[in-house]
Amino acid sequence: MQPSAPAIVQGTRRVSYADLARSTDALAADLAGLGVEKGDRVAYLGPNDIATFETLFATTQLGAIFVALNTRLAGPEIAYLLGDCTPKVLVLAPELRGTAEAAMDPCGVRPHIVHVSAAGHGNDEAALGCRPTEPPPEPGVSLADPALILYTSGTTGKPKGAVLTHGNITWNTVNQFAHFTISSDDVVLCSAPLFHVLGLGQITLPALYAGGTVVIMPKFDPGGFLATIQTERITAFPLAPTMMQMLCEHPAWETADLSSVKCVVYGGSAISERVARNWLSRGINVLQGYGMTEASPGIFLALQYAALDHPVSAGVPHFFTDIKLLTAEGSVVDSPGQGELLVQGPNVFSGYWNQPEATQRAFINGWFRTGDIVRIDPDGWAHIIGRVKDLIISGGENIYPAEVEAAISELEEVSACAVVAVPDERWGEAGAAYIVVADGYDLDEARVRAHLHRNLARYKTPKYFTFVDELPRNPAGKVLRQQLRDRALQARPA
Repeated sequence: MQPSAPAIVQGTRRVSYADLARSTDALAADLAGLGVEKGDRVAYLGPNDIATFETLFATTQLGAIFVALNTRLAGPEIAYLLGDCTPKVLVLAPELRGTAEAAMDPCGVRPHIVHVSAAGHGNDEAALGCRPTEPPPEPGVSLADPALILYTSGTTGKPKGAVLTHGNITWNTVNQFAHFTISSDDVVLCSAPLFHVLGLGQITLPALYAGGTVVIMPKFDPGGFLATIQTERITAFPLAPTMMQMLCEHPAWETADLSSVKCVVYGGSAISERVARNWLSRGINVLQGYGMTEASPGIFLALQYAALDHPVSAGVPHFFTDIKLLTAEGSVVDSPGQGELLVQGPNVFSGYWNQPEATQRAFINGWFRTGDIVRIDPDGWAHIIGRVKDLIISGGENIYPAEVEAAISELEEVSACAVVAVPDERWGEAGAAYIVVADGYDLDEARVRAHLHRNLARYKTPKYFTFVDELPRNPAGKVLRQQLRDRALQARPA
């Protein structure tokens, strides 16, 4: 990388690699002056910003652990995370000061507060990270040392802090380079939240590793995203499927100049074939992947030469990632086949922060249990069938919601859908489908039922259908199924 080359762009601000190195050194020295040492935690609560990267690099330069906090959480939820990771310093965006103050009293944690502003970092007494300074002494950081704590979404309980090492992050980058090329000539766009592994681990950090340029958007906005692609000549970006759908449904989609875009990597949930082909029709390499926080995040990723032939597959295993399948009978087998996905490799995390029992439950014979049922075809391409916990058992038959959702999404009238289990007096459980109808279309239950009866076994057809304006989602775009289950129970008590 060239010192004068642009590293990070945010609005009118352009930070070169040399500038980023200087501001990182200065902030690291100031954090050390606040007592931050190897193994301490430095939390960050703020939107996507140049300061996010400065804080990440300064923290890990000291051998400390960067903790990215979800800006969309309420005070009590932030309190739980602060109490769990006990940071020595909290780097805070001014607009979230009220949330942070409301969180600190209940959790009993009182870190040093560093505020983020356009001029840099600062606290109530003095500016931080803004003055020339010598970098602090190197603490001797190894690939096995922890670098990040990223909290899982907590869709089924309290969030757990996945501890990712320097090695996990490095090997995730190497894995991505085996599937697509990012060089110093690339300009990548990051609008996915940087408190989520999609925002950090997919394309963004690999681009900086390669000496490319990262353009930051504080939050995702379809119109602004399309405009930024054109003005900055963006070449690649990571997206959640719901973001991809919003972009291709935006009025500016058809006229937007996307000629600079070489590659889009997406994952986090299933995507309809209609949306995938809409992107592919623009001549863009659309690579679906599958991963999770605990794998930094990559596990599967499509290959460029064959993505068009597998538009809804999650891809093939990353080069330095090994997989096996856990069958319903409890046997661990090699692919092809179907079962719960097990993962092993240098990108797989070291465990959950302060939760040894949860860490132990997450592994079987050294293999991480993903909790996802996958089908691996003989050619090695993977298909995500559904979560183990989302399985619907109706009259003794197993129904995977993802399979039913994929069939419903084949209808052009469907914008999004989700299927969850509800108790049923006769069958034990039955499916309840929630469907968002695409703008400009009409759809009724009879048409959906008829389509499913033509394409799936009848027992897989949901018993109930509800048409909604939108599905509840977390910041990563994943459907909050527990909210839908609760809603279904309230509508149809067992």
